[in-house]
Amino acid sequence: MIRDDAAEEKRASDDKPQPWQTLLRLPQTWGAIVAKALTDPVWFFVADWFPIYLVAKGFSLRNSILAVWVPFIAADLGNFFGGAASSWLIHRGWSLGKARKAVVIFGGFGVLLLIPTIFATSLSSITLLFALSTFSYASFSTIANVFPSDLFFSRSVATVSGLTGTGAGIGTIIAFKLIGYFSDNAHTAAAHSFDRIMVVAGIVPFVGMLLVLLLVRNTPSTQEGLVRQL
Repeated sequence: MIRDDAAEEKRASDDKPQPWQTLLRLPQTWGAIVAKALTDPVWFFVADWFPIYLVAKGFSLRNSILAVWVPFIAADLGNFFGGAASSWLIHRGWSLGKARKAVVIFGGFGVLLLIPTIFATSLSSITLLFALSTFSYASFSTIANVFPSDLFFSRSVATVSGLTGTGAGIGTIIAFKLIGYFSDNAHTAAAHSFDRIMVVAGIVPFVGMLLVLLLVRNTPSTQEGLVRQL
């Protein structure tokens, strides 16, 4: 659907802050929340646990110090890619909603590459899979960060951003409690103690992708002027 710029300008001129109770009744708000809540925990897992994972797989950190940095560099590149790719698609005639969702789909499928690390045995293959996953995560995350301003008018953006940040914080706290529990109570060899964690870490952003596709859309609230048209 093509944006009606005149209608958008009229709604923007009538913009007034919406209470969070009203915003939480909108599917678009929940789409923005899950986009952060189901992706940020995966990044913090990689940032804090990747070196521990390498040790659990039998690699020495002394010999893996360069590999530890690769997923972080890939994430930096993914941030640039997510914004650039969606902008390129918009300039090619895609609607804002389709361009953003295309990057979300790319990111959701890409983070699934965390799962094959369970079977990888070489440092180079594990590092490559993590790099592709963090690149994909960062592309998805870049779009998640702009959803509040994409979806809502200016006087509601800060409230929705606060709600998404709260969701990300809660999701990260829960994730780290579960990661610690399962890694401490694993009854398998150290190399396999992360298996379930890696599967969940790959699947959760994919579920987030599906929820974004379901929730972030034009609805009657768009016509009412509560949400921007995508």
